Amino acid sequence: MTPPATRPTAPATAGLGTGTGTRPGIRPSGTMPAVAMILASCVSLQFGAALAMQLFPELGSWGVTTLRLLLAAGVLLLVARPRALSWSRRQWMHVLLFGVAIAGMNGFFFASIALIPLGPAVAIEFIGPLTLAAVLSRKPRHLVWVGLALAGMALLGVESLDSGEPLNPLGVLFTLIAGAFWAGYILMGARVGASVPGTGGLAVAFLAAGMLTLPLGFGGVATAIATPWLLLLAFGTAMLSSVVPYSLEFAALRRVPKHVFGVLLSLEPVMAALSGWMLLGQQVGPLVVLAIFLVVTASAGSTLGSARDQET
Repeated sequence: MTPPATRPTAPATAGLGTGTGTRPGIRPSGTMPAVAMILASCVSLQFGAALAMQLFPELGSWGVTTLRLLLAAGVLLLVARPRALSWSRRQWMHVLLFGVAIAGMNGFFFASIALIPLGPAVAIEFIGPLTLAAVLSRKPRHLVWVGLALAGMALLGVESLDSGEPLNPLGVLFTLIAGAFWAGYILMGARVGASVPGTGGLAVAFLAAGMLTLPLGFGGVATAIATPWLLLLAFGTAMLSSVVPYSLEFAALRRVPKHVFGVLLSLEPVMAALSGWMLLGQQVGPLVVLAIFLVVTASAGSTLGSARDQET
C-alpha cells in the first residue's frame, strides 16, 4: 500500500476526512477519487509483491518484509515529519495497534506467497476485509455487492485448485492470518486517520511494524546491507509495495465508508491474478475472467451506491 488533518473528535466507527459532508468524517464527492487511489494502489502493490518474490531466495520472506517496512518508514518519516511527542496516549495506542496490523498483514502475506502462487494468496487473504465489509454493511444492497465479490474470490480459489497444483496448507494458513490482520488494518487505519492529523500516524505505524518483524527478519536485513544491489532492489520493493499503495489507501479511507473500502479492495485479487500472469507466467483461465467480471461489478455497484448515499 497521504492526507489532510481530520477532527480528533470524530467517532472511531466513522469514516475519514474533513467531516464537512452530511456524514461525519466522510468527504462528499470523494468516492471516485478514492476508487482511482485504490486502483493505483492495487497496481503498485502487486508489482511490488512480484518484485519482492525475487528477493526471497536471498533474504527470506521475513527479511524482505522487515526491510521494506523499515525503508518505507524512513521515507514516510522524512516526508511526514510527525509531531509524535505531542500525541495523546490514545493516539499512540491507535498508531501502535495500526503498526501491529501492518506487521502481521505484511509478514504473514509475504510468508504465504513464498509457498503458494500470488493470485490465490490474495484471493484467500481477501476473506478478512470481505468479512469486515459484510459485518459493517447496513443495507441489503450492500450485502449484494459483498456477495458478488465473495463469488469472485471463490472462483479464483476454484481456478487455483483446478490448475492441478494443490495449495500448500501452511501457505493457506499464513494467508488466512494475513487476512485477519488486513481487517484490523482497515479498522485501525480508520481510527488513526480520524485521530492523528496528516500522514504522521502512518509513518510511525510503519516504523513500529518494522521493529516488530525485525527479530524474524534480522538475518535478511544484514545480508541486504552487505549487498548494495539487494538493498537497491529492496528499496524499489518498499516504494512499490509500501510507500505508494499504503499512502493511497490511507487517503482513500478518508473518503469512503469502511464497508465500501472493503469491497473496493476486491480489485486487488484481480490485479494479483493479472500481475501473476504478466510478470510471473502464472495462467489465467476462464474462471479468472468471470471472477474479474464479478469483482468489477461489485466494486462499481458499491461505489455508485456510496456516491448516492453521500448525495442524500
